[in-house]
Amino acid sequence: MSGKLKFVLCFTTIAFVAVLLTGFQIIFFGENAEPEKSDCIIVLGCRVYGTTPSPFLVWRLNRGLALYNSGYGKYIIVSGGKGTGENISEAEAMKRYLVSKGIDGSKIIMEDKSASTMANLINSKKAMDEMGFKSAVIVSNKYHLKRASLMAESQHINGSYSGVFVSSHRKEEISGYIREVPAMWKYYLVKLF
Repeated sequence: MSGKLKFVLCFTTIAFVAVLLTGFQIIFFGENAEPEKSDCIIVLGCRVYGTTPSPFLVWRLNRGLALYNSGYGKYIIVSGGKGTGENISEAEAMKRYLVSKGIDGSKIIMEDKSASTMANLINSKKAMDEMGFKSAVIVSNKYHLKRASLMAESQHINGSYSGVFVSSHRKEEISGYIREVPAMWKYYLVKLF
């Protein structure tokens, strides 16, 4: 076997193992995340169609609503700016949705400047500090929770986590898990350098 072939086989094996380990981390964390009673609930933003929350965002909001109604937090921070094709910020769409479900608007804190998960968490931490909150339940899709947890830790957020799996959009969820593997590597590389 030539040296070049050995190198290719070795590299392929290492890459395959790395993908498996990262995928396992993502799945294990998302499946085992358990919320804890906290000062607030942070619902991370997702696509809005005009003014209407996407199905993924609706599921996140419904989870945040259920946690709020079960006493896991006294306030909800809705986090997300205005992206391409969105007529209002994700935070505004999220607040409108929650108010339509009966939540007092004064219990909803809007963070409407963020364009990424890291920005969501940086800005949500600022909102927490302003309100004197010490802990949060962070809500997102299950595949997103591991990376979100690393980012939350980097911002010194004392967080627990609660994830959703949108069964009616199984293909998109699976795509999310696949995309999350390189996203995790990118996060680790950025942290390293």
